[in-house]
Amino acid sequence: MKTIRASIIGFGAVGQGVANVILQKSDYLQKVGIDLRVVAIADSRTSVIDGEGVDLSVVLASKKEKKAVGTGKISGIDIIRTVAHELVIETTPTNIVDGGVGLVNMLAAFERGMDVVTSNKGPLALKYGELTEASKRSGSRFKFEATVGGAMPVINLACDTLAGNRILSMEGIFNGTCNYILTRMMEEQAPYEQMLAEAQELGIAEADPSYDVEGIDTASKLVIVANVIFGMNATYRDVTVTGITRITPEALLLAHNNGYAIKLIGEVNDGRINVAPKLVPLGNPLAVGGTLNVFSVQTDISGPITITGRGAGSIETASAILSDIISLYKE
Repeated sequence: MKTIRASIIGFGAVGQGVANVILQKSDYLQKVGIDLRVVAIADSRTSVIDGEGVDLSVVLASKKEKKAVGTGKISGIDIIRTVAHELVIETTPTNIVDGGVGLVNMLAAFERGMDVVTSNKGPLALKYGELTEASKRSGSRFKFEATVGGAMPVINLACDTLAGNRILSMEGIFNGTCNYILTRMMEEQAPYEQMLAEAQELGIAEADPSYDVEGIDTASKLVIVANVIFGMNATYRDVTVTGITRITPEALLLAHNNGYAIKLIGEVNDGRINVAPKLVPLGNPLAVGGTLNVFSVQTDISGPITITGRGAGSIETASAILSDIISLYKE
């Protein structure tokens, strides 16, 4: 049995999802030879530390009732620098401007030779090369399946399951919020603003939805895919991006009457990275509805491979984080 001491840095929806999944899957982790002990947790204001392992159920209850993980004031970066542990689970919010605190946390973890598993796409969209080099220099391992497809295994599919295949091109829907809005606009023949408000009421869209509807979220995920799968050394600034805010119900209906759906498609093809609304034939695997995401790759040996799944949600994202942890440490 391998004992792994971990911290969870960032305890919003995804961080809480990770804690819940660890509690749910504790028996399975033991079964595959992993004794996972979360020894420190930090949110934006408070922290809790216990070298023997914090009680995740107590921390989750505290976060729900008091909006705080504990009474400690040690920041996430100080936990990484001073608390003895092997794994940093980095789930702070995405910052696409400069990488934010997530970038600082990851680099600090690598300086100490710690492994990092993250759902935070901002640092990878901006500094993928710097982060991977830092992890290699220190002998750390770096896993980030949760940054791209949530529960949909994009990176593992391309790099592990399809090992030996050359990926020729890829395209897909990587943002459930946009897909939901476009689906509902078509169903109700309602304007964008109305369906955005509905998505916000249901918790599918954020109060500030610009990351999603302007295509920024999709572009960030696409950069990670381009770098990992195609070795492109790209950054967010290399992506051509058009969002969905100008699409009308009339355009959706016209497309539908001609056998097409309009979807926000991200694609990597011939060295180009592009995010834009596209016409997709209604029978095409990319024509999924609701909040579903879909990822399709063209390979030289296996031909086209397409997977569909939930690309967002705290538990779905946490499932990808758990998968990365198990892949690192299972016996």
